[in-house]
Amino acid sequence: MTGELHEAKRPVSAVLAGPYGHPFHPMLVAVPIGAWVASMVFDLASRFAPDPGFLAEGSKWLIAIGVLGALAAAMAGFLDLFAIPAGTPAFRTGLLHMGLNLVITAAYAAGFLWRQTGPAAGTSAGTAAGTAAGEVALGPLLLSAGSLALLVVSGYLGGKLAYRYGVRVADEATQAGGFRR
Repeated sequence: MTGELHEAKRPVSAVLAGPYGHPFHPMLVAVPIGAWVASMVFDLASRFAPDPGFLAEGSKWLIAIGVLGALAAAMAGFLDLFAIPAGTPAFRTGLLHMGLNLVITAAYAAGFLWRQTGPAAGTSAGTAAGTAAGEVALGPLLLSAGSLALLVVSGYLGGKLAYRYGVRVADEATQAGGFRR
């Protein structure tokens, strides 16, 4: 193993980024991914449900949970990025992955605010109090759909970092311990 590859596998801080071979970033990304996929399901279901208000409201709060989860995942991911030697294909992939995730998180945060303060709170029909009484409006739904599409691209890049470049993945000698009898 070269020195640079060995460096990219070790955490900058095991306490903050996770111990060797068990990084926190991949564990934490399950929160925003799950919340944002579920919010899209709720958005779409709100277009067909007879009483869609609870779905629109649930989607809005799933987006908020996803944004908070993304911020936590970003902190661990940023520490992982520090371990990758600058100027390498893995580092460039990591920068692109991070940049996309920042754009995605900002888009979801904007979508949350749009639903919170937009016309009829981002729904096709709202009450005077601004609570979600109707289906999710087309604008916020399209913003979420576009953000989710970008999330797929970013997830592909994250997979490339781990599975192709081996960033924060234990070396083969360590992995072999799982296959001994």
